Amino acid sequence: MSFTRYVELGRVCLINYGPDAGKLCTIVNVIDNNRILVDGPAPITGVHRHALNVKRIRLTNIKIPAKLNCSEKALKALWESEGVQAQWDATPAAKKRSAHALRASTNDFERFQIQLARKERSAKRKAA
Repeated sequence: MSFTRYVELGRVCLINYGPDAGKLCTIVNVIDNNRILVDGPAPITGVHRHALNVKRIRLTNIKIPAKLNCSEKALKALWESEGVQAQWDATPAAKKRSAHALRASTNDFERFQIQLARKERSAKRKAA
């Protein structure tokens, strides 16, 4: 079984640790075996250009044709022309993250209503 996602220029990643955790970024340069230079672009994702350890990112299947050390303006244009945000929103990982965030934002009464609805669905399945 071979790898399908590589650390390469233009690869869109999800930052999973640090102050930008949960945000998308794009690889614009590979510094060495352990570090990469990423950029959001900041107006879209809120991630500024900085070096990041490879262990702090999660590679996605989304790739854009970015050049080496691509400017933020060019990167923003590529994100909009390729529809990166729409592609990300359609992935199972993004759907799972949004469902988790929605569940975490519920209050006690809403969780109680969810519990009752789950019990009702379960009872209907057993009766059918």
